Amino acid sequence: MNKITVKIDGMMCGMCESHINDAVRKAFSVKKVTSSHTKGETVILTETDIPEEELRTALEPTGYQVLSFSKENCGKKGLLGFLKGNK
Repeated sequence: MNKITVKIDGMMCGMCESHINDAVRKAFSVKKVTSSHTKGETVILTETDIPEEELRTALEPTGYQVLSFSKENCGKKGLLGFLKGNK
């Protein structure tokens, strides 16, 4: 599971968060996407890799500016992940 955190400039309210989330869901197959205008970030959980440039391209039409992009491998969750040493 990949966790992608994107810092975004320009989100002012819940509707802004919704626009970002909808754009991500439309462009990519994701497990979960949440945005916070107060934190100025979007967090995406996905089984597949999302290249930074593709994400920037998908968000460009929304009018919000991507400030930074970071990706980390979350490992597997649940009992099997715990038994294999992933937390």
